[in-house]
Amino acid sequence: MALNKKEELQQQKETLQQAVSFALNIAKKAGAEAEVAVTKVTGLSISTRLEQTENIEFNNDGSLGISVYLGKRKGNASTSDLQPNAIQQAVESALAIAKYTSEDECAGLADKELLAFDPPDLELYHQADINVDQAVEMAIQAEHSALNFDKRIVNSEGASFNSHSGVRMYGNTHGMLQGYLSSRYSLSTSVIAAYNDQLERDYAYTISREFNQLQSPQWVGEQSAMRAVKCLNPQKLSTREVPVIFANEVATGLISHLATAISGGTLYRKASFMQDKLGEQILPNWFEISEHPHLLRQLASSPFDSEGVRTQDREIIKAGILETYLVTSYSGRKLGLKSTGHAGGIHNWIVKPNRTGGLETLLKEMGTGLLVTEMMGSAINGVTGEYSRGASGFWVENGEIQYPVAEITIAGRLQDMYQNVVAVSDDMELRSNIQTGAILLEGLKVSGE
Repeated sequence: MALNKKEELQQQKETLQQAVSFALNIAKKAGAEAEVAVTKVTGLSISTRLEQTENIEFNNDGSLGISVYLGKRKGNASTSDLQPNAIQQAVESALAIAKYTSEDECAGLADKELLAFDPPDLELYHQADINVDQAVEMAIQAEHSALNFDKRIVNSEGASFNSHSGVRMYGNTHGMLQGYLSSRYSLSTSVIAAYNDQLERDYAYTISREFNQLQSPQWVGEQSAMRAVKCLNPQKLSTREVPVIFANEVATGLISHLATAISGGTLYRKASFMQDKLGEQILPNWFEISEHPHLLRQLASSPFDSEGVRTQDREIIKAGILETYLVTSYSGRKLGLKSTGHAGGIHNWIVKPNRTGGLETLLKEMGTGLLVTEMMGSAINGVTGEYSRGASGFWVENGEIQYPVAEITIAGRLQDMYQNVVAVSDDMELRSNIQTGAILLEGLKVSGE
């Protein structure tokens, strides 16, 4: 009897578990401490353009990475071949490298007491048997909806559907050996609208660990078309200082700069504008960010980080005060701190809203100002916090959108921008590792003509 997809993945998990154990045993026999991470991902990627199939791609990729520690000397190696001979060669390569590296007092495995020996099941895998015909049909439907939404939609940059499932295993010589299955499905389309000789493009997408939680192809197509049409005939702004709303999907970027600034690697290198800010108020006293790594079925959920450290709920910002840095085992030792489980990134940051009624509430509160819906490029000085990014969006007067604007630059210092946050709406962007509504800031410098 043929195995279903989940049963196949469970078998793969057992095989990968054996591969990790095999690698660890070789390292231990050589007198080394070691950690091994291995992933196996299979998937289907479909792209269409102008309602014709353009590309069909099947993926079946695996990789194993090993770090060994001979005392305080570290060596790394990796292989995409998961056969025993290749794994043995990778371990031996890592051991050879470690013999020639300098000693580093902060090198080593994560502390044993921090490891996730009994991780929770976060329901990150959801089987959906999508064949090529179904995938192509969904992409074509999305494009069709976009191209027929408005006569000003004149071209398409294509649509794509992706379905991926995989296994992740992690083990180390402290005795941890854990793993889990995961899945991810997405559908997107991008189209071009025209007004006279002027063209504007925009896109829309839906993504989830559960296929049946995706938005419909019609929704994706219509959203991309509506967004493109709204951007037609943009005007330029003269240089001015105005209130600015970052729409939820670009507000995530504003918060991600904070995550970078409070990350251990940036801090121990003295390359952060958040140096020595732990315990200080860096945002208004109502502002809160919390992290929830164990939310079920979420894209950024994880039971443990890439070093095997168990993830846990924690306050990042409480009453505007910075409650924690984000450190790995290595950066934590550099800073004299314990790992916070952030090797590999952040997990479901939630920015608490202080306004209801979604974006409309913020528009009315702002009155006159700029609504930013897209950011381009990036000139951010991590040491000083100086911020300058290209942007486009809409000019707002009396709480109502008046016309699209483009070719503008927003500039300021991130420290000041965070202190000048006025409100966060409750229309949360849920497709990111940072979940936030739109964010309203007081007077930012906007440069245009």
